This record gives sequence, structure tokens and C-alpha cells, in this order.
Amino acid sequence: MLRTGFLGYPTTFMLDFVVCALVLVVPLLLYSLWLVKVRRQYRAHKRLQIILGVILLAAVTAFEVDVQYVHGGWEKIVARQGLDEAALAAKLAAVWPWLKIHLMFAITTPFLWVATIVLALRRFGTDPRPGRHSRLHSVLGWASTVDITLTSVTGLAFYYVAFVQ
Repeated sequence: MLRTGFLGYPTTFMLDFVVCALVLVVPLLLYSLWLVKVRRQYRAHKRLQIILGVILLAAVTAFEVDVQYVHGGWEKIVARQGLDEAALAAKLAAVWPWLKIHLMFAITTPFLWVATIVLALRRFGTDPRPGRHSRLHSVLGWASTVDITLTSVTGLAFYYVAFVQ
């Protein structure tokens, strides 16, 4: 794995990659919703949701492997900032609440998204059209959208507090 970030902060490549993904995922999700709600392009919506799900699952898996196993955790990445012991302890203490808030959303997002996609694949079939599953799908879809949006916002806040500020 690459050991340094590309956004100009003392991070890792995967941290910077995931931050970029977090910035891109919400507009792509909104585009997917526009495809289905306005354009009634159900197949395009289905394809884009599956692509986003697979890419995000792969990115988050690579991110977790990189941060946890290659770098030994986000605290060790923050420690590379060259802060003295007291400043590092203060920074880590300031970052933890942001990470806890982020994890509340980041942990639930994959479960919601997988449930939404798997149920849609099973109940809508190969030619997705509105039907009996539409109401539940809409509820799950909006819950997933809100969850991934909050994951993105809180992930960006965590990144800023931990690595930029």
C-alpha cells in the first residue's frame, strides 16, 4: 500500500482516496435518485447503485486494511505529525468524539445499503419496475441515502480535525 497521502496533509494514500470518494458519492447518489425519480430509468438506477455499492465496499475494505494493518491505526498516522507528547494526547482526545459520531453512521451504512440492494435484486428481478416492493425499497433507499450522506459529512469532519487542523 502507498504510505503517504496526495492531498497535502500527513495522511495515507487510502485516507485521501476515501475522502475523495466521500466527496463524490453523495452527488452520484443524487444523480442515481434523479434517474429513477425524474427520468424513470430504473435499469440505470439499478446499475449505478450496484456499481457504487461494489466500489464503496472495495474502497472501505482496502481503507480498513491499510489504516489498521499497514499503519497500525489512525492514531499512529496522527502521531506522524510531529507533535510533542502533550499536544498529541490533546489532539487524539479532541478527535475521538468526531470519530465516534462518524462510526455511528459508517457502521450502519453498509448494512442498510446491502439490505436495500439485495432485497431489490430479489424482488424487482432483472427488469426493475415499480411494484409491491417499491414502498419498502423507497424507505430503505432514503434511509441509506441519509446514512451515507451523514457518513460522508462526519468522515470529512473527522479527516479535517485529525489531519488538517
